Amino acid sequence: MTRPFRFGLGKLEIPDSDDWLKSSRQVEDEGYDILLVPDHLGKTAPFPPLVATAAVTGLRVGTGVLNSGFYHPPLLARDAATTDRLTGGRLELGLGTGYAHPEFHALGLDPGTPKDRVDRLEATVAQLISIFSAPESVPAPVQKPMPLLIAGNGNRVLRLAAEYADIVGFIGMRYDPTSPGGLRLISTEEFAERVAYFEEVVGARSAEVERNLLIQAVVVTDDRDAAIRHIQQTQLPIPLEELERSPLLLIGSVEQIIGQVQEIRDRYGISYLTVMDAHQEAFRPVVEVLAGK
Repeated sequence: MTRPFRFGLGKLEIPDSDDWLKSSRQVEDEGYDILLVPDHLGKTAPFPPLVATAAVTGLRVGTGVLNSGFYHPPLLARDAATTDRLTGGRLELGLGTGYAHPEFHALGLDPGTPKDRVDRLEATVAQLISIFSAPESVPAPVQKPMPLLIAGNGNRVLRLAAEYADIVGFIGMRYDPTSPGGLRLISTEEFAERVAYFEEVVGARSAEVERNLLIQAVVVTDDRDAAIRHIQQTQLPIPLEELERSPLLLIGSVEQIIGQVQEIRDRYGISYLTVMDAHQEAFRPVVEVLAGK
């Protein structure tokens, strides 16, 4: 089954009221389907801006994605259910393990090992599902079930998404404390293997789970080769061949990028793409052409 395209816009800005409402309306006017807020210290809190966006638009809203290690599951369930009610049942709850060690340390938390972080994510997902499905839970979300996005790269996270998620978030990145931001791009072959692994473990639930990808860069240019070389020299010092082939980097003319997005869906089954606000304007012509198709 080929799903129609769906496009998300992630916003990192710390809002004031008027600017946030104006920018939310712009996101909707440009054809995006969902506005998402990430979860990083030093940036905006995830839930309050989503309520404000839903009050002035018809957009769906989501967390993209919460660091499960920061939250006590019953309190997170309360906040998510309240947000779902205040947004009229438009919340999509995105969860991940978290990776930024300085943020854990700033909260007095031990990030632990990757296994520890996946353990926390797994426990959080189980508790949230239990709370949301209990008839006596108050507040109760409008949506039953609450749409859940689980994002990650490793086998255990992808198995968790295969069992419980409504949306699997492929990130195409791997934790690397030596890289700026703590993540590095994985190879195209490894990305394809990760998608294939998910297809293997999702089994009979395959048609139920939407596939999402967080795009790392959108560059509209008539000189694709020069743009890729510039990215290699200034941002990602990895072989040019990898940059040219990576599904995480959309580079070229608008027509070329439209073709790349269609190839992502054809090759990987990924129909839901998210870009961050730095790439909103560059990606807008692609959204105009492909939204809902």
